[in-house]
Amino acid sequence: MSSATLERSIGGENTRLIILISCVATIGGFLFGFDSGVINGTVDGLKAAFGSDAAVTGFNVASMLLGCAVGAWFAGTLADRYGRRTMMLWAAVFFIVSAWGSGIATSSMEFVVYRIIGGFAVGAASVMSPAYIAEVAPARYRGRLATVQQIAIISGLFAAFLSNYLLAKVATSSLAPLWLGYEAWRWMFWIELAPAALFLIALCFIPESPRYLVARGLRERAGTVLARLYGTDQGARKLVEIEASLAEDHHRPRLSDLLSKSTGKIRPIVWVGVGLATFQQLVGINVVFYYGAVLWQAVGFSEQDALLINVLSGALSIGACIVTVLLIDKVGRKPLLWVGSAGMAVSLALVAFAFANGSLDAAGKLQLSGNMGVLALVAANVYVIFFNVSWGPVMWVMLGEMFPNQIRGSGLAVAGLAQWGSNFLITWTFPMLLAGIGLAAAYGLYAAAALISVFFVLKFVHETKGRELEQMEG
Repeated sequence: MSSATLERSIGGENTRLIILISCVATIGGFLFGFDSGVINGTVDGLKAAFGSDAAVTGFNVASMLLGCAVGAWFAGTLADRYGRRTMMLWAAVFFIVSAWGSGIATSSMEFVVYRIIGGFAVGAASVMSPAYIAEVAPARYRGRLATVQQIAIISGLFAAFLSNYLLAKVATSSLAPLWLGYEAWRWMFWIELAPAALFLIALCFIPESPRYLVARGLRERAGTVLARLYGTDQGARKLVEIEASLAEDHHRPRLSDLLSKSTGKIRPIVWVGVGLATFQQLVGINVVFYYGAVLWQAVGFSEQDALLINVLSGALSIGACIVTVLLIDKVGRKPLLWVGSAGMAVSLALVAFAFANGSLDAAGKLQLSGNMGVLALVAANVYVIFFNVSWGPVMWVMLGEMFPNQIRGSGLAVAGLAQWGSNFLITWTFPMLLAGIGLAAAYGLYAAAALISVFFVLKFVHETKGRELEQMEG
């Protein structure tokens, strides 16, 4: 250790180390995004390889989300027993297994099994990465570091969209053979092996969450980690604060802590977490992420143009998240949420309007006029921007920090289950909505959900900006 590093660890906060280990945790977010987005370019390949209809294709795409719900639930609860870092290590292993297996699958059943394994990893990473960051970062820039998680998610989506586009372009289509005689859509999954291996290796070099260590009674180890992060003096003070926040409940965290001692009912903070998690999906964002190629082809774009539009959406999303990094610790979480909800409601309504003014060709395919096509494309990307300035990053930031120390793992488990359950519902039903009521009506439903979320935020969500985790109340 250099003399400068030694002096910093004794006398004050080691900001560089905090940022470094937070960035390692966000690799889980990158894989979350990549694994979620890679399916976007493989839908045609799945249909051709497995001969699936709309309902089966929808289940093939959405199957990962069942694993996500299970992964979020068990990662949240098991993290209180085995640690945040341990759960992320298991997630890395599952990412590797899923990436290989999804590409090599020869049947829908085999593919679904591997995608569910990937879902375990995504679900675990989705709740553990923001929880870990929240538990190691100081309050004054915790929001910014936690927002980097969303940038990582969107970067993963962007990387998946870009690699899908390039692989399909090299092979001439996602269905054409690429290298070693395997179709391009299979290689789209195998690209994920590289970042998954990096995540596994990097996790071996970061410490466990100090708040978890205190909750497990490992006071000496927690003190060592806190001293590395904040310096000897500040680390000792932080250790006392964490112990004080847990003093009222001497038992180890458990699921029953979500119930109020006075009423026996579920704590209100849990319902707010469930509401945040659910509304993030009811606005239909993952229809854009998972079915973007299908959606744009449905309104007349070619496969190459549709994949390129996905790349554009991914780039805009990253830019929007960078704006959030600059704003979240200044203006707070709540204003970003309700402004984002209002913006999504308007832009989704415009998308629905554009689709409603399209016409069907002889093959029954929706065609948009030049003006309506431009309106749909612009409004859809404005919607993506509003989502990634607000609900995309802010929901995960709030879930990572809003629960008191005693119930953080259990609260994340319940909220994560709700988030991925609603994600599955939206993703599975979209192909059926597309074939049934059409794009305009489907987007009208998402617009209505965005409008309702404005009132939910204004009435039920409380600001967490600048508050220490030990100050959170349930």
